[in-house]
Amino acid sequence: MPTRALFPTLIHVAPLAGPRARRAVAALNKRLLAESWQLQRDDLAGQRWSERRYPGGYTSYGSVCRLQQVSPTFAELERRLQPHVRRFAAALALDLQGRSLAMTDCWVNIMPQGVVHSLHLHPLSTLSGTYYLRTPAGSSGLKFEDPRLDRYMAAPPRRTDAPPELQPWHTVAAKTGQVVLFESWLRHEVPPNPSATPRVSVSFNFNWF
Repeated sequence: MPTRALFPTLIHVAPLAGPRARRAVAALNKRLLAESWQLQRDDLAGQRWSERRYPGGYTSYGSVCRLQQVSPTFAELERRLQPHVRRFAAALALDLQGRSLAMTDCWVNIMPQGVVHSLHLHPLSTLSGTYYLRTPAGSSGLKFEDPRLDRYMAAPPRRTDAPPELQPWHTVAAKTGQVVLFESWLRHEVPPNPSATPRVSVSFNFNWF
């Protein structure tokens, strides 16, 4: 083919575990969700942080951001995420020089109706991701930005029927029990949650140094 695809941006999207582990994952999700609600009620520092930086919602990012180190339940989630991280790192052809990617941060996000998570990236991390605990019908997905967007010069808009890999934005639907991984430099956002029921997720970073 005379046309080549260069510098691809890869995203990993998959269920946390296969059909054989469905019951175990359902039980894990139940515990994770219960601990998330408990955090929202008890984490006064997180409530104050969220009032200023996450209006209308709750995140433990500014208060309890290493949940895998303090909760056996979140530690189990870390163990189940490891195979996904290894597969994604292999797909990216990352040369880790004999090191392993370790989870450095893990926090909860609770988004009631109308709450938005504005465009951002995860500095000083290698891989980042989200695991969905509760996604009511109509929940907003994870919207990724083409990392070349600020370099487009005199470029016409893409056709509406262009394939996803050629669009300037791409949204991965939020689905309970699903893992989404991406390289930490990739900018992303969560549009306002249109559902009257809160959307609950766990976000995390993995690093190799």
